[in-house]
Amino acid sequence: MKRSLFGRIWPNATAVVLFIGFVFPVYWMIATAFKPTGDIISEDPVWFPTDITLDHFKTATGADHFWTFVTNSLTVTVLAVVFSLVIALAGSFALARMRFRGRRGFIIGFMLAQMAPWEVMIIAMYMIVRDASMLNSLVPLTAFYTMMILPFTILTLRGFVAAVPAELEESAMVDGCTRMQAFRRVILPLLAPGLMATSMFGFITAWNEFALVLVLNKDAEAQTLPLWLTSFQTVFGNDWGATMAASTLFAVPILILFVFLQRRAVSGLTAGAVKG
Repeated sequence: MKRSLFGRIWPNATAVVLFIGFVFPVYWMIATAFKPTGDIISEDPVWFPTDITLDHFKTATGADHFWTFVTNSLTVTVLAVVFSLVIALAGSFALARMRFRGRRGFIIGFMLAQMAPWEVMIIAMYMIVRDASMLNSLVPLTAFYTMMILPFTILTLRGFVAAVPAELEESAMVDGCTRMQAFRRVILPLLAPGLMATSMFGFITAWNEFALVLVLNKDAEAQTLPLWLTSFQTVFGNDWGATMAASTLFAVPILILFVFLQRRAVSGLTAGAVKG
C-alpha cells in the first residue's frame, strides 16, 4: 500500500513542481507589465499587484516602428508557414507513398537538417544574402524560415500520410478521380491534425527567431518583433516595465494560436510521432 501510494504521489508532485516552474516566469512577466514603476524597482517584491497601470503598454506600443515590426513579423511568419506546408505536403506524400532510390537517404537528410543548429550557418547565410544584394529584405528571411521549418513539417506529415490506408486513395481513383483529386478530396482532409501541429510549430519557430534577423536586417524598417524587445533601454538601464509589457504583447499571438489549436495540435504531434 505504501509503495502504491508513493507511486501515485510522486508523479503528481513532479507535475506540480514543473507546472510552477514553467508558469511562474510567465505570471511574473505579465504581473510586472501591469505594475507601477515603483513596485518594479522596489527591494521588496510585490507578488500580487494592487495598483494596475497601462503606462508600460503605452510606452511599448508607442515605440518607433512598432506597427512596422508587427507587419514584418506577421508577413514572414505566415508566408514561411504556408510555403513549408505546401512543399511538405508534396514531399511527405512522395516519401510515404512512393518507393525510389535514395528514399532512406532523403529521410536521414531531413533528420540531420532538423538537428543541425542554424546559428552555425548564419555567417554563410549572411554572405549569400550580401552577395545577392538582398540585405534588409524580408524575402531572405521568409526563405530561410521556410527551410528551418521544412524538415520537421515533412517528417511529421509523412507519418500522417503513411497512416492513411492507400486503399482509400485507390478507391477514389477507381471512382474516376485523378491522383491529385484523390489527394485533395480524400487524403488532405485526414491530414488536418498534422497540419495543425506543424503549422503551430512553424509559427512559433519563425515568430521567435532572433539571431538571423539581427544579422541580415540592420535597417529598422526591415526588422521584426524579437529585435523590438531589445529597444527599451534608457540611460539608467533597462525599462523593465516596458520590456515586460512588450514581452507580453509579443507572446499574445502564440497564446491565441495555441488556445485555438491545442487539442488538434497535441494529438497531431503524438500521432505523427508514432505512425508511419
